[in-house]
Amino acid sequence: MALTDQIVLITGGSRGIGRAIALRLAREKPAHIVVGYCMDYTSARQTVADIEAMDVPASMKALDVGREELLRELFDHVRERFDRLDIFISNAARTTFRPVMELNSRNWQKVMDMNARAFLLGSQMAAELMGQGGGRIIGLSSLGSRFCVPDYAGLGAAKAVIETLARYLAVELAPRHINVNVVSAGFVDTESMRLAPDYEALVRHVVAGTPAGRLATPEDVAGVVAFLCSPESDWIRGQTLVADGGYSLALSHRG
Repeated sequence: MALTDQIVLITGGSRGIGRAIALRLAREKPAHIVVGYCMDYTSARQTVADIEAMDVPASMKALDVGREELLRELFDHVRERFDRLDIFISNAARTTFRPVMELNSRNWQKVMDMNARAFLLGSQMAAELMGQGGGRIIGLSSLGSRFCVPDYAGLGAAKAVIETLARYLAVELAPRHINVNVVSAGFVDTESMRLAPDYEALVRHVVAGTPAGRLATPEDVAGVVAFLCSPESDWIRGQTLVADGGYSLALSHRG
């Protein structure tokens, strides 16, 4: 996959999908993986240790991607240590599960800051570090960006913004050889998704409607992200790749 000598930065890289992506990319032997994390020092430290056990240098940096000054500190850290960046994966996410009519301005702003604004600012900062030498920017989305998922309105709207921004970024950054795409992961079995209301009933519903016959794992998503980090994906630009085991194929026909 030709990731040798590349510097990788992953936000939300200590658990779930972010951790799976970090470990999957470590198999391709990049020069260094920076794991951004929020609060869970133990998980971040374990992720770094697991990457290093694969003979890949790694480090960790605590931040809240919803705070611009802390996000900028993360990229300043990368600049000071490596003076460049080759792959940026904007994975960190947070939401409040509630119906759209119960969203207030504070809920809305927090979800947008943690997700859509973090992707925009992170992409801008990453592009500065990539310069004219090229690179990859990958965002993470979900089916809630285009379908109505119960109590998911805030994050669904933020994910839709990410998908739209990726299209604009892909066009504007193409002359600098920077490729931008998004992976829409569908329903993935992670700790954060287990916080969803009526989780067990939701699992049964999703599995029953998924042609693949199971829930997605973080490793399923990591494989798609790894492909988008490879030269084989050069002709894919500004796209949102849906990796959901086929769940959305007949979603519009189900109640």
